[in-house]
Amino acid sequence: MFTWTPPHFWALAVAKRKEYAKVNIPMLPVTHGEAFTRLHILFYTILLILVTLLPYLTHMSGLLYLIGAVLLDSVFLYYAILLKKTADNRVAMKMFGFSIVYLMSLFTLLLIDHYIEYG
Repeated sequence: MFTWTPPHFWALAVAKRKEYAKVNIPMLPVTHGEAFTRLHILFYTILLILVTLLPYLTHMSGLLYLIGAVLLDSVFLYYAILLKKTADNRVAMKMFGFSIVYLMSLFTLLLIDHYIEYG
């Protein structure tokens, strides 16, 4: 959750930067700019990917979780790279929306994987 939260909320903050600035809410894109925020979204996404591999690497989960996590991580990374390359706020909102599905799916994979018998 800790490594998921920054790219999740910063994607929304990038898309809604003008609204945050208008009411003086010091979100990262307002205080440090959009380019800085987009770069840090990418950094935290890479960190998130590494963290999501830990359950498999520590033998807390199996192959189902690993495959699902890698697929989900690939889409999350795609959005982070696309967001870094473009100034389109629609990409930021798509990333924000996907991040909700991503987290729910990751936890669902952990739960299902827990009950699978690996030979």
